[in-house]
Amino acid sequence: MTRKQRRLYFVLLGMLALGGATALVLTAISDTLVYFYTPSQMAGQAIGPGRRLRVGGLVEQGSVVKDKANVAFTITDLTATLPVTYTGVLPDLFREGQGVVAEGRLERDGVFHASEVLAKHDEKYMPKEVADALKKSGRWQEGEGTKQ
Repeated sequence: MTRKQRRLYFVLLGMLALGGATALVLTAISDTLVYFYTPSQMAGQAIGPGRRLRVGGLVEQGSVVKDKANVAFTITDLTATLPVTYTGVLPDLFREGQGVVAEGRLERDGVFHASEVLAKHDEKYMPKEVADALKKSGRWQEGEGTKQ
């Protein structure tokens, strides 16, 4: 084997190792990405069950059902709704008609099983994603809240 061939093999081996490392990094990053959806977007897309994601909207009036540590409620963007279950302590500011963002997984039964629920922190704030989605759907009223 000549020197030139040996160098070529080392360069090819290095490129192969670099490509493998890049593939591993991209796979690790894609596993940790959490996308945000509204109930309307969830209804319009085929999202695989078990995939980790965030859902945001308003807690529908009359939809909150508490059973000890388990809570069931419905998130709406005033166009579509999505049933949500959560086990744990809800934020103090969680209530019907308020903006929330829930992080968890959509299961095969069509219910979103939240592992974390975030509620707005004052009367003027609504999560940016929720406000943008409401504005896009034409359901936003300027007095409802502001983005921060």
